[in-house]
Order: sequence, then C-alpha cells, then structure tokens
Amino acid sequence: MILDYKLTYPSGTATAMLINSFHNNTGAELAGKQVKCLGKYLSLSLVWSCFKWFFSGIGGACGFDHFPTLGLTLFKNTFYFDFSPTFIGCGMICPHLVNCSVLLGAIISWGFLWPFISQHAGDWYPADLKANDFKGLYGYKVFIAISIILGDGLYNLIKIIVVTVKEICNKSSRQHNLPVFTDILDKSKTSVLMREKKKRDIIFLKDRIPLEFAVSGYVGLAAISTAIIPLIFPPLKWYFVLCSYLVAPGLAFCNSYGAGLTDMSMPSTYGKTGLFIVASIVGNNGGVIAGLAACGIMMSIVSTAADLMQDFKTGYLTLSSAKSMFVTQLLGTAMGCIIAPLTFWLFWTAFDIGDPDGLYKAPYAVIYREMAILGVEGFAKLPKHCLALCCGFFIAALIVNLIRDMTPPKISKLIPLPMAMAGPFYIGAYFAIDMFVGTVIMLVWERMNKKDADDYSGAVASGLICGDGIWTIPSAILSILRINPPICMYFRPS
Repeated sequence: MILDYKLTYPSGTATAMLINSFHNNTGAELAGKQVKCLGKYLSLSLVWSCFKWFFSGIGGACGFDHFPTLGLTLFKNTFYFDFSPTFIGCGMICPHLVNCSVLLGAIISWGFLWPFISQHAGDWYPADLKANDFKGLYGYKVFIAISIILGDGLYNLIKIIVVTVKEICNKSSRQHNLPVFTDILDKSKTSVLMREKKKRDIIFLKDRIPLEFAVSGYVGLAAISTAIIPLIFPPLKWYFVLCSYLVAPGLAFCNSYGAGLTDMSMPSTYGKTGLFIVASIVGNNGGVIAGLAACGIMMSIVSTAADLMQDFKTGYLTLSSAKSMFVTQLLGTAMGCIIAPLTFWLFWTAFDIGDPDGLYKAPYAVIYREMAILGVEGFAKLPKHCLALCCGFFIAALIVNLIRDMTPPKISKLIPLPMAMAGPFYIGAYFAIDMFVGTVIMLVWERMNKKDADDYSGAVASGLICGDGIWTIPSAILSILRINPPICMYFRPS
C-alpha cells in the first residue's frame, strides 16, 4: 500500500511532516513556543476545572455545568453553555463544518423534533414512563441517532469499497499500459526526488517484518481468542470468534485502503454489521452480549490495521525502521492492557457512568447496546411512529451524503455532515453550544492573525482539553474518598 500503491494516508503524512519540521531551526523554535503555550492553557484549564468542582454539589443539576446561560426555557431543552474547556478545545480543533453540523443537529432535534414528539405523550407512548425508558421519548432519541449513524456509515462504506476497487483496477491498468514516468519527465527535475524516495525505500525495507511472522502472529492470536473469549462471554460461541477472525482480514484491507485514500477509518461500521448478524443469529439466549462482543472483536482488528498503516506511513516518511515502529506499537498496546482497565475502574467507581442526566452519559455504550437489542427483538419493541422516523432519517443521511459528493466543492463544503449531526440527537445541545464557541474563537482568531492561529490553535486547544481531563483524576479520587463539593449552585425561576 505504501510502496506499490503509494497511498497518501493523510494523517500519517501530516504527522511525518510535523516531525520532520522539528529538525530544522525554524521548526524547533516554533515547537518550543507551542509547548509553552500548551502548558499555559493546560494550567488555566486545570485551575478552572478545580474551581468549578467547588460549586458542583451532589445529587442535582448543580454548578457551572448546568448554567442556564440562554435562559431557563432553553435550559430545559439542553440549550446552554456549560463552560467546558474540553468541548471548547474540541471546537477549536474540529473543522468549522463539523461544529456547525453538530449545532444544526442540536437545533433540529432539541429545538423542534423532541418538543414535537413530547406533545404526543400519552398517544404515541405512555406519558408516565421514566426518562431512560426506551418505550418513551428516550427510545426516539436513541434509535433516530442510530439510524443517522447507520445511514452515514453505510453510504461511506459502499463509497470507499467502490473507490478502492476502482483505484486498484486503474492501478493495474496503468502499470500494464503506461510508460514508466522517469522516461517522460526531465531527469534533472526528478533526480533529487528519486534519490530521496530510493533512500526511504531502502531504509523502510531493510527492517521489514517477515510475512511468516505476521501470519503466524495472527493465527496465534486467533487461536487464543477462539479459546478464551467464549469463556469471558459464554453466549459468543467459539465458531463466531473464529468466523470473525476469518472475515476480518478482508475488511481490514478495505478499511486500510480507504484510510489511505480518504483518511476515513470506519471500524464502527464494520463492527455494527457483525453486531446485527451475530445478535440476530444467537437470539434471546444471550444475543445482546454475543453481538456486542463480536462487534468488539471486529472493530479491534479493523481499526488496528488502519491505525498501523497510518503509523507505518509516518515511519516511511521520517526514515524510521518498520521493526522499531512495530515494537513501539506492541509496547503501547501492552501498556494499554494495563492502563485502560484501570482507567475504566476509576471512572466506574467514582462516577455514575451511563446516567442519562449525568456528566458521563456514555452515549455510544447505550446506542450499541440498543442496536444489539434491536438485532435480537426486531422492530416490534419500538414506540409508535419511531420506525417511520428512523427510516426517514436513514434515507435523509444517504441523500445528504450523495448530494455532498455530487455537488461542486464550493457548495459541498456548506452541506452538513450527517454523522456529526447525529451526536446531539441523543446527548443534548449543550456540547454543540460549547463546540460552536470554539469555532467562533477560531474564526475571530483567523481573521485577526491567521499565522498565529495556524501555529498555536492546536496547542491552545490541546491545553484546554488536557487540563480538563487531568482534573478528572483528583476529582475521581475525591469521589472515591467520599469527599463531596461543599456548594451546590443551581438556578430556578424568580
């Protein structure tokens, strides 16, 4: 993919360019300033998160996280600015189109759709249901979000497969029918580039990973997983695990090739396919657990393949050894096997994970579980008109993507992204407000000084996100020790 097909892997290439830029005087000086900037905003974000904690109270909508900045009426529909450095930083990093798409999704769902459906409580669904009952309004929120995600994912999956097949066919056609480009171009113009490419190729291939090692490693991991995973998740039988490992390499190739062409890695789309298939086959005898576990296996394999290819592209462009890259990836994975469960335990012990009204809603955990339930029980359990609405939004996601690809770039860059719009349908509008604040900050900054915005916006955004994230560790420790915030700041009508 890197040497023969010469795929770009945009993220990997951008990372390589950044690393290479550090090794010249200008790049080193800028990097030092960026680190100082990151440290400054990390400290500010950490201090602000600590300050917010004192007013967050317990057992209610307390603190700056529930500040009705746009009024109490809009606050009830989750339209408020919650002073979150994390989401502001995300808004500064994400493209303007993504942030505007998220805000549009919030306006459509919480501004119009959910209030409209709420007016039919008692007719479309029982009015006395709990807030997190899927037979009520909560079901509309989750399943309509799922339908948009599935529509967007299906479209992009088909698109990438078509682009991949077309590119492979064109590549083989060019190799057979076209003359070698070095015979056409002036050698004086290509000699320097060819020497650089030859040097990269030699270094990259010198420490190549043997095919036998790769195959034997995959077979070994497949054997271990086939034996162990059914012991952890009994409903997922060994033959489902084995089938997942047999099918995954083909899907991993498609995903890796698509990521190389478009920078889009879509393991969740492949995982959802496995989730529905396994959940529907297993049925009521553990189909939910089996589907989720199969989804996890598929996503792990498919996403890892694309991530490794991005890293190998970075290694190729920075003259790094492929074996060194691979060993480093193994070390990172081994650390993740320890750090990830500990982090999960910390959050699970200290916070109410999955509470629809809490800080950590874990939206995709709920969404994937409901997908598995849908695969087992079918559509009969959905509230009234929910299936029709889901079909409408699924088709709308397909149409919007199709329009984006068929229109000229000047128009398509103004058309919203369905995948970005889906998030606030379930989570709420507050994070859309935060991200839009981030995009407004970037627009003003770019207008005032574009060079500084390009050089330092990533450092500022990273500092805001990291400072807020670091505070979760002492916050979790305080929660485990049963040390609660001393003040509950909340708002009510006068």
